[in-house]
Amino acid sequence: MDGFKTRLRESVQLRLSAFLSLVILIVAIAASVFAFVSAFDEAHEMQDATLRQVADLFDRQHMTLRYPDPVASEKDDEESRVVIQYLADGANAAHSGDASTPLPLPTTLSDGLWTLEVGGEPFRVLVKTTNDGQRIAVAQEIGARNKDARESAWRSLLPFLILFPVLLLVMSDLVRKLFRPIALLSREIDQRESQALHPIDERHVPIEVRPFVVAINRLLERVRMAMETQSRFVADAAHELRSPLTALSLQAERLAQTEMPAPAHERLKPLRRGIERGRKLIDQLLSLATAQSLTRSPTQMVSVRGVYRHVLEDLVSLAEARHLDIGIEGEQGVLVWMHEVDLLTLVKNLVDNAIRYTPPGGRVDLSVDIAGDRAKLQVSDSGPGIAVEERERVFDPFYRTLGTDQVGSGLGLSIVRTIVERAGATVHLNYTDELNCRGLCVTVWLPARVQYADADRSD
Repeated sequence: MDGFKTRLRESVQLRLSAFLSLVILIVAIAASVFAFVSAFDEAHEMQDATLRQVADLFDRQHMTLRYPDPVASEKDDEESRVVIQYLADGANAAHSGDASTPLPLPTTLSDGLWTLEVGGEPFRVLVKTTNDGQRIAVAQEIGARNKDARESAWRSLLPFLILFPVLLLVMSDLVRKLFRPIALLSREIDQRESQALHPIDERHVPIEVRPFVVAINRLLERVRMAMETQSRFVADAAHELRSPLTALSLQAERLAQTEMPAPAHERLKPLRRGIERGRKLIDQLLSLATAQSLTRSPTQMVSVRGVYRHVLEDLVSLAEARHLDIGIEGEQGVLVWMHEVDLLTLVKNLVDNAIRYTPPGGRVDLSVDIAGDRAKLQVSDSGPGIAVEERERVFDPFYRTLGTDQVGSGLGLSIVRTIVERAGATVHLNYTDELNCRGLCVTVWLPARVQYADADRSD
């Protein structure tokens, strides 16, 4: 009950439905009472009209009366019978009960309708003077009249009893349809990519909700401008740092070629590694800024094997330096609908990580296939892998797994996550060797609009 009260307090749709249902219920009850009373009174009026018609028929036809045997009359249906008698015969009635014929009616009654009690039972009596001067009485038991009137009144309530639940269902469906644009708008916003900050279409939104949508659009515009400013700052800072670090790298290379004592050469090596790490960090920052950029080039059909080949051409020297066995598994090419630069950056970061964290003499395998309506890209290695409890944190910027001595910026998987979310894809980390908990297998599931391509053409 408390849960319903909370929902009623928080939900406009539920409050509106409950309020309308209550109003419909009150109106239906009031209308039902009015219809019942009206039908009941109308039935009594029709019964009085029936008494008049019987009296008029008796007068026009000049009928004569013959009272039935009292014993036989006791077997009649008292609830439905109509008694016709001469009013004067009421004084000579043999019985005083309501089952007797004639009824013991007062002889002094004037013409018109009367409600009398006969033998402890109420009767409705019409007294009429005929054209030949005789006074007759037409009587009917009120209990029978009321029973017939109630049945007629209840029958008049049947439309209300049938239409009331139908009206509630129609009202509930109408309220739900009125709130459907808001639900669709909520679902549309919820399904947006994290970087989709374009304004919400307010043309099909109810006018009462439109100010709220306009406020959201203004907020989205402010967020978009803030993200563009941040991305532009990161890109500008990286560009500004690239030139001095490149100059430092060249100076360090020239310094290494000059004659100097052995201790100086040993001290120069960590300096060169630091400079190289700084250049790597700047490249990664540029890649992250590009991945987070709100302005994108058009998507197109991209060959995954072609991207693999480009990445291997760039990183094969690094793999050979570590004596790694690296290659592409399978012969079948796959085309995916994606930004080529995004796919190239994604694969390059995955392969670069695999090469750096795989021990010398290990192997790195790249594969692609279609599973259902999605493309399955995999980059697996024979390195130490990533523990289950760290697999979510490794996607955070600048986070690096403890216990590794590899030079890196901690941005590679963060860039991968950004590209994956932007493309509406998913990424999963697992062990290459699940039994021994060794190696890292990164699987990227790209969305629909994939197709097989001829291997030669994709290469």
